[in-house]
Amino acid sequence: MSPLVTESHRVDGHDVHEHVLTVPLDHRGRAPGTIEVFAREYVRDGRGAAPRLVFFQGGPGHPANRPDVVGGWLERALEEFRVVLLDQRGTGRSTPLDRQGLAELATPAEQARYLTHFRADSIVADAELLRNALGGDTWAALGQSYGGFCLTTYLSQAPHGLREVLITAGLPGIATSADDVYRATYAQTALRNEEFSVRYPRDLAVAQQVADHLDGVEEFLPTGERLSSRRFRTIGIALGQATGFDGLHFALEDPFTTVRGERRLRERFLLEVGRRVSFAAHPLYALLHESIYAQGSATDWAAHRVRAEFPAFALDAPGFRFTGEHVYPWQFEEDPALVPLRAAADLLAADPDLPPLYDADVLAENTVPVAAAVYVDDMFVPYEFSRATATAIRGARTFVTNEYQHDGLRVDGKRLLDVLLGLARR
Repeated sequence: MSPLVTESHRVDGHDVHEHVLTVPLDHRGRAPGTIEVFAREYVRDGRGAAPRLVFFQGGPGHPANRPDVVGGWLERALEEFRVVLLDQRGTGRSTPLDRQGLAELATPAEQARYLTHFRADSIVADAELLRNALGGDTWAALGQSYGGFCLTTYLSQAPHGLREVLITAGLPGIATSADDVYRATYAQTALRNEEFSVRYPRDLAVAQQVADHLDGVEEFLPTGERLSSRRFRTIGIALGQATGFDGLHFALEDPFTTVRGERRLRERFLLEVGRRVSFAAHPLYALLHESIYAQGSATDWAAHRVRAEFPAFALDAPGFRFTGEHVYPWQFEEDPALVPLRAAADLLAADPDLPPLYDADVLAENTVPVAAAVYVDDMFVPYEFSRATATAIRGARTFVTNEYQHDGLRVDGKRLLDVLLGLARR
């Protein structure tokens, strides 16, 4: 491991340190090579001796947030911590993994093997090397969504590095399969479609008109590819966010125009849908999404298979339904950012050897203070699995609420962090 490299600057009463650390690609030593891990640390004036809190972003495949202002949960955290915003490996400035980087590997098989090193176990090992490079003191950790999955792995494999753990919308099922997860999320997505229809009674009918139009008329996104009705349905991932209903309503408010007597989709509508359906900014999410649920067996495109158990989501079902946080193999045929990665994605989905990420025995003996916000109506992280995991982690305390959707930390982060710190320290 190379020495930590740090550059610093000032932002509004804070020192900001940008850390770069070279780490092994494979922490088990079975594959050669290194990658870089990047983290941005905020230190409020007068808090230079405060303990650190490391933040794990949701995803997988999303970098840590780049705050343009210090507010929300970050504002609250800086009252007592130095805050480390970690770009998980493959994201942001941590050796970003995309079709350009994967193109350096000669075959899909090599690409798939490479991708196996970007799961939560490797992310936690990176965090431990960074913690030690920063001096070795234990740190607090906050994880949102997939970040909470990573922290559950952290509690399983390196609890000695943690002083307290705070999780929002991110307690995973520690013994559930990908099939179990998608059965639960399809059911919750169906409920969110119904709730959306109650708030905006005409919108699903409008969406059905768009889907029917796409089945009969070629419409092209600004990136050049034809938009299919099945891909259009995936914008329903927004239904899992607090502001998602309104944003989806605005997107659907006037989708059609007439061009030389022919009904067409408006350019601005296609621009908005294109923004929502493209994985160009985060291809790693599409590649790794199902693998985060792999527990020693292949996922085998679970979301695609399990969808058949829910007839309401069939393309020819009566009544329109948006899909949610589900990745399908055909997206690797239709999204230009994913097309070169299809073969590698298939191999990763068929990999039976992805190891379990959680150790139930270690979690049952946990001594690290843990507090988690669990949302009853979460469309992405099933409530029933989160509650079971909270029981399985010794000493874990939960704030269970239906006040929030999956993005509660974004919309009310200061309050949530206050609540979780209070729970962890009670």
